[in-house]
Amino acid sequence: MSERYDFPSIEPKWQQIWREQELFQSTDSADQEKFYYLDMYPYPSGELHMGHVRNYVIGDVIARYMHMRGYNVMHPMGWDAFGLPAENAAIERGIHPAEWTEDCIRRMKEQFDALGVSYDWSREVDASAPDYYKWTQWLFLQLYHNGLAYRGEAPVNWCPSCQTVLANEELEGDLCERCSAPVERRQVAGQWYFAITKYAQKLLDDIELLENWPERVRVMQENWIGRSEGVQFKLPLDGRDDEIEVFTTRIDTIYGITFMALAPEHPLVNELVAGTAYEEPVQAFVREALAEGEIARSSEEVEKRGIFSGAYCTHPLTGEKIPIWVTNYVLLEYGTGAIMAVPAHDQRDLEFARKYDIPVRVVIQPPGEQLDATTMTGAWEEPGVQVNCDQFSGMDSDQAQEAIADYLEEQGVGQRAINWRLRDWLLSRQRYWGCPIPIIYCEACGEVPVPEDDLPVLLPTDAEFKPTGESPLADVPAFVNTTCPQCGGAAKRETDTMTTFVDSSWYFLRYTSPDADDVPFRREAVDYWLPVDKYVGGIEHAVRHLLYARFITKVLHDLGHIGFSEPFSELFTQGMIYKDGAKMSKSKGNVVTPNEINARHGADTGRLFILFVGPPDQDAEWSDQGVEGAHRFLNRAWRLVTEHIDKFDADWAESIGTDFGEDQRAMRRKVHQTIQSVTTDIEEMGLNTTISALMELSNELLPFARQIEPADRASCTVLSEGLQNLLLLLSPLAPHIADELWQRLGLPATTYQQPWPQADEQVAAAEQITIAVQVNGKLRGTIEVPAGTDMERIQELALQADSVQRHIEGKQIKRIIPVPNKLINIVVA
Repeated sequence: MSERYDFPSIEPKWQQIWREQELFQSTDSADQEKFYYLDMYPYPSGELHMGHVRNYVIGDVIARYMHMRGYNVMHPMGWDAFGLPAENAAIERGIHPAEWTEDCIRRMKEQFDALGVSYDWSREVDASAPDYYKWTQWLFLQLYHNGLAYRGEAPVNWCPSCQTVLANEELEGDLCERCSAPVERRQVAGQWYFAITKYAQKLLDDIELLENWPERVRVMQENWIGRSEGVQFKLPLDGRDDEIEVFTTRIDTIYGITFMALAPEHPLVNELVAGTAYEEPVQAFVREALAEGEIARSSEEVEKRGIFSGAYCTHPLTGEKIPIWVTNYVLLEYGTGAIMAVPAHDQRDLEFARKYDIPVRVVIQPPGEQLDATTMTGAWEEPGVQVNCDQFSGMDSDQAQEAIADYLEEQGVGQRAINWRLRDWLLSRQRYWGCPIPIIYCEACGEVPVPEDDLPVLLPTDAEFKPTGESPLADVPAFVNTTCPQCGGAAKRETDTMTTFVDSSWYFLRYTSPDADDVPFRREAVDYWLPVDKYVGGIEHAVRHLLYARFITKVLHDLGHIGFSEPFSELFTQGMIYKDGAKMSKSKGNVVTPNEINARHGADTGRLFILFVGPPDQDAEWSDQGVEGAHRFLNRAWRLVTEHIDKFDADWAESIGTDFGEDQRAMRRKVHQTIQSVTTDIEEMGLNTTISALMELSNELLPFARQIEPADRASCTVLSEGLQNLLLLLSPLAPHIADELWQRLGLPATTYQQPWPQADEQVAAAEQITIAVQVNGKLRGTIEVPAGTDMERIQELALQADSVQRHIEGKQIKRIIPVPNKLINIVVA
């Protein structure tokens, strides 16, 4: 009987050894090729569950594998510690966010260590620590001094539950991504923005450089940036010294305008109706429309509703008076928030026009057809021939696009323009737990940036941080009241804090120089480690964190602080873990924690299961039976090694030239084929099939080991080769048991410190291959031939096979189609 697999003592033992030996600490070594592996750092707002663990274990496998491949691996971890999750959790528990955050970080670090994740804790960063947010404030000042940070007023997304504004990227539909409360639109002054739109074209163009990013993420970024080419022009308001500005991608339909449609939040709406009989009903409609939410309003299925404003504008080409309506289906976020409505050639406009009895005018006829404006139920939105368009009538619409744009520019009425869906990045938050914005307001000097020598602007610890809609820092006189750094007079500090997305837009740079106190990062370290070689995180960050990080990287590059313009060479987005049909989360009450799995089965079992559950880029369902299966495999591997230690020869490589028998050659072939497949699978992120291959290998090694005696040196050599390589291949996946068994075999150091095994292609090659034989595409038999047999000989053998003869006898063979090393298809008349 072998000793049982005692994971409760084995796993802490090896975690202590790794820690004492500082195995996972990396250094800046120009003599060694680097590999920077990075997991998206987490919010420390609670404890890890197995849904989180998947991401970090995937990363640990790759980091360990690349180290064994000989790379200088940096695998750091830190904490996205500022922000609403930590603050809301602290409010709920009646403690300070700093205390809650510190406790969460401690518990999560314990969980990471108990999982055996190979983090280099010497590089740990905490976004809520003054030595980190000092440099977040420095980053703000770099943008401010270069015209990329500004204070403005605009309609914003307001979460009444979190009592703060949100960027568009922080919404899930029309809901706050943090608390799921419906979000309102409000006009708020004094908000700070980063001018990300100045980098819109660069961000779009450089998507081509992201060759190793998932196509889905590339498309999401492209759509979010949203470049549209068209024409911008103005329509004078009737009876007013003002104009409506419009952007359109379909200038060929300008002659078909029959009404103007304004977004309910368009600033002109109140001006147009003020003091008129339309004021009260229009404002009531605006309130109703805004309550619908932008996602609902932009849906194709939404009921198109609106109200006449009582105002008119003038068509720039025909001089016709155009009625101005306020509608629910026009959004301020797109274009100018005002559209030229052309019912004959836009389905939404047509539905609206029919509902409110607004005229329809056809200006493009489809080839060979005649649209009837009075009866048409579907808008014609395709190319065609211009009609009712003055001198442009008779042109193809594609030609008219250019001709009308030229004419508008010649007449000084409009100009070609590019419109972006992307909006400037709103970073102000009316909450406590965030990085203070380093700006001072002086009555004499105006808006004054805090000098870099005065950073950090410290977050006070005595603020009343419960959300009220106003920044809690405004009620801390010792924080607010200061002196102007320019004139020395009395002044006040900015009291909003920054969104935590600013913290995470640059943290990957800080890992290279976490202890630097004179610079945010040392240039030589950044030049060595960056860009990140492999970045792993959830798809939900595709147009938030990832877009912001790309923007900040480009800004720092253009300012000369770094030498690269894209931060992440490769991106991998892992799937989510579901349990009982729902995404694993505390709010769903379906959480399984690593602590539970570690206690019952061990960390290596949890690691193996979460990798084996399915392809890592796809969602997967939790399975208690799957956990049991992973544990059985580790027990089988344990028995395989411990029951046959007496047959292991640490010097097996010196005897590998022995003349082996058929069974021994087959066993060696399986070992080297497994090395090939596991290596390929890890490289291609097929981690679930990696485990399948190791299970197959152990299933073949176990009976082989049981049938041999210690005196059978040739077989023991083969077994020793198999056991040693099994442990090396298992090491990145289940490192505790791999190191324990490695030690019990009398091998030196740890598996982590060994080179990755190399397959011998000649040994791995099959001695015999099976060829399928088809007749007219139907399988009629198989033949076994030695590997390397030429196709002419394979054809002869196939034609001689009894099972094939019955189907070709007496028939004319028209041709033979070979697929090398796989099949022969004999085509007969």
